[in-house]
Amino acid sequence: MSYQITIQPSGHVYDAKAYETVLESAIEAGFNIPYGCRNGACGSCKGTILSGEVDYGDYARSALSEDEKEQGKALFCCARPLSDLTIECREIIVGTIPPRILPARVEGKKQLSHDVMALYLKLPSSEHLQFLAGQYIEFLLKDGKRRAFSLANAPHADNLLEFHLRLIPGGVFTEYVFNEMPDKAIMRFEGPFGSFYYRDNSQKPMIMVAGGTGFAPIKGIVEHMLHHNIKRDIVIYWGARALEDLYMPELPQAWAEQHEHIKFIPVLSDAKPEDQWQGRTGLVHQAVLDDMHDLSDFEVYCCGAPAMVEVAHASFQQAGLPEDAFYSDAFNYAKPTPKVTSA
Repeated sequence: MSYQITIQPSGHVYDAKAYETVLESAIEAGFNIPYGCRNGACGSCKGTILSGEVDYGDYARSALSEDEKEQGKALFCCARPLSDLTIECREIIVGTIPPRILPARVEGKKQLSHDVMALYLKLPSSEHLQFLAGQYIEFLLKDGKRRAFSLANAPHADNLLEFHLRLIPGGVFTEYVFNEMPDKAIMRFEGPFGSFYYRDNSQKPMIMVAGGTGFAPIKGIVEHMLHHNIKRDIVIYWGARALEDLYMPELPQAWAEQHEHIKFIPVLSDAKPEDQWQGRTGLVHQAVLDDMHDLSDFEVYCCGAPAMVEVAHASFQQAGLPEDAFYSDAFNYAKPTPKVTSA
């Protein structure tokens, strides 16, 4: 069974299969509506159901409240049509790059910190991955599950695809990468995905907010801008718990030293005594607000844990940031595999 979906205000119409989410069917039809995590955690794909009924699916309650549902809101990455629909959402007017499934060989791994690993993949010589700076891919695991990771390299540097993986205790995929993955292993992935990418139609100053490995896509965006000699003012705020969690601070520090239009501000929320930290402390979004009380003339690129992205979005809007000037990607980690103990 299929249903007809109409997107407003554009008036675009397409057919959706009943088992597909609104987002999946839109991508399949070639329409690019905003999205981030694709699992109901970040809220980037939130829109309005103007008419029709949907199955809302499984999602994080922090991303869609009951009040919002009563107002007709839904998360299009989770919602499936139960009838013909008319929806309202913003469409991204860019040349959509269709996702592809590709093989890649593990070219190398590099330990960046006590719990972060850089993974480098090389595509077959006849293949190239076209993507926008900041997007992500999904690894296809043998059990049919997927794991999403942002591309940490810029599109022009596609000879090696770079990813930053944080070790999740009990996490099947990250423990495999850290402890078992052999050299030259063959991986399969699908991509690119995501509406978190650099917009080149603006000259506004940019605030980039990263939490933990949320630095990965921001790295790709900054390197893309430097490669193309784009000199928009950039302030990078990178939040972490302790000094050891800033896994490659020398890179953004080098950007700031070499380019007048880039500033780098690391922020630690729980610095250890041995860190002897003299820099900024507290929550990373609050550091932005302490420095800039009026955000009406800025664009924000924010990437990290869903809770951080959510509170940053709300508080930045209260500080005057326009709704269409906040671009985000929220990392939602897979639940660890429970340990089995014997009696």
